[in-house]
Amino acid sequence: MPPSEGSHVLSAVLFDMDGTLTDTERLWALALDDVAAELGGVISPGCKAAMVGLPVQPTVVRVHEELGLTRDWRSTAADLSQRAAHYYRRELPWRPGAAALLAAVRADGLATALVTATERDLVELALDTLGRDNFDVVVTGDDVSVGKPDPEPYRRALDQLGVDARSALALEDSPTGVAAAVAAGLTVLVVPCEIPVPAGQGRVFLESLHGVDVERLRRAHASSS
Repeated sequence: MPPSEGSHVLSAVLFDMDGTLTDTERLWALALDDVAAELGGVISPGCKAAMVGLPVQPTVVRVHEELGLTRDWRSTAADLSQRAAHYYRRELPWRPGAAALLAAVRADGLATALVTATERDLVELALDTLGRDNFDVVVTGDDVSVGKPDPEPYRRALDQLGVDARSALALEDSPTGVAAAVAAGLTVLVVPCEIPVPAGQGRVFLESLHGVDVERLRRAHASSS
């Protein structure tokens, strides 16, 4: 059956990284613990949950608030990046089903983008595992003036791909990332990782990417079009 008038065929898939493609939220948690210990404090589980999906500056601001520090955020950000890089080099585990899905999307010929709040240096390390050729566009936290939950990262990726938001699907795991994608006009396939994501318009929920194929992405996209 041909698409109905006004419908949009899926032509691009935009992937979040941490918690969606890679199981790196726990690596960030280790890096945060290391930095907090060096600064003489401990970060609470609630504070860690509130930082999931945030760019580095607001993450560090929350760390300082939690520890009662007035230190320049850039110094702590540099320490955090160094510790995270240490863990990224040791291992970069995939989320269940993510590697197979990414390969299937590329084999199908759909355009792809990696849209992450993580800074460029760490993303370059991650691409050694994810595969640089798997993405037509990469947007990092260093490439935007305002990060997630602002829609700028996703809008930038769509502009670089030359794709209308109505013809694309985003994959996300956090409330912050989902908010950014929805605000950019995207349908979002939500696979929660660390913290729950509230229901809402333009969101299709799955428990895992394990066993998900391109046809399932097309159905998710069509269901919210």
